[in-house]
Amino acid sequence: MSLDFSINSVQIAKILCDIPSVSGNEQEVADLIQESLSEFSHLSVERISNNIIAKTNLGRDKRVVIAGHIDTVPIKDNVPAKFIEDDTILWGRGTVDMKSGAAVMVKLAAELAEPLWDITWIWYENEEVAETLNGLKQLADSRPEELAGDFAILCEPSNAEIEGGCNGNIRVRVYAEGTRAHSARAWLGDNAIHKLGSVLQALANYQAATVNVDGLDYRESLSAVGIEGGVAGNVIPDAANIHVNYRFAPNKTIEDAYQFLTGFFAPLRVEIVDAANGARPGLDSEFAAVFISAVGAETRPKYGWTDVARFARLGIPAVNYGPGDPNLAHTDNEQVPVAQIIRVEEGLRAWLQG
Repeated sequence: MSLDFSINSVQIAKILCDIPSVSGNEQEVADLIQESLSEFSHLSVERISNNIIAKTNLGRDKRVVIAGHIDTVPIKDNVPAKFIEDDTILWGRGTVDMKSGAAVMVKLAAELAEPLWDITWIWYENEEVAETLNGLKQLADSRPEELAGDFAILCEPSNAEIEGGCNGNIRVRVYAEGTRAHSARAWLGDNAIHKLGSVLQALANYQAATVNVDGLDYRESLSAVGIEGGVAGNVIPDAANIHVNYRFAPNKTIEDAYQFLTGFFAPLRVEIVDAANGARPGLDSEFAAVFISAVGAETRPKYGWTDVARFARLGIPAVNYGPGDPNLAHTDNEQVPVAQIIRVEEGLRAWLQG
């Protein structure tokens, strides 16, 4: 099966959304993209697992990388997709995060045979699950040359505006320890759960910072996202912990974030569960200036972590630019305005064609 490229990117988005591709089950979507693009002589197409890489090799002196993932979070009665509100909205799982962006990429990859710069298009698997499974991470680790370029765009949902960089992300467990005792003689024990009361109060009172980085204001957050403790209904617990998530501005490193958390929760023990550095906005490069001018979009910060950080780690300026409201990502009511899909396609086309 191959796509009919006489249809527009909105219709391609619906086709992609109608194919279930919850993380770990991207094969059918990957097959469709690979088979559809292999027909075009201006592209060299390679598949690594369910990651599809399509390149132009025209000998241009610059190369841009445009990437997007093809997996979604689990479906909840929202596949197949459908058009609503007089066909102005495409509703369904993946319409926001991020098959509409992936569809724009497919349409442009097929049609732009003579772009201003060489282009590497990447559709990748397993973005919505564990870091170790992320397809772009696997490429960055094993085939970093495939990500090489002078500028990168991740077609993550950004309301068809430009979102520079992204916040960093660290998750930790904060541990309290005590002494077990029979709950009928509670004074003989030391209740570990009670010791977490001050932690919860400190989190409730915390005023998240807003940090300006290269002209964009990144809003941080510090939140309890889980709590564990207790032995039995008649036992004073000797151990408990709170699971905390800190989203930190991209002027900080993971080490900076960890040092802040150990100080904030002292004297309790703090252990990292996982962490990822953020990415600075990437808007101060020559490519970014041309891109911003061509697409005519506003520039904003990206609060959530995205794979632009992988490009930043390789020294490649990168931004987020795609259709869809990120606030609707992963919701049961996921939906995207058709006009945003068209706007992103037109913006990228204008930039890539010069």
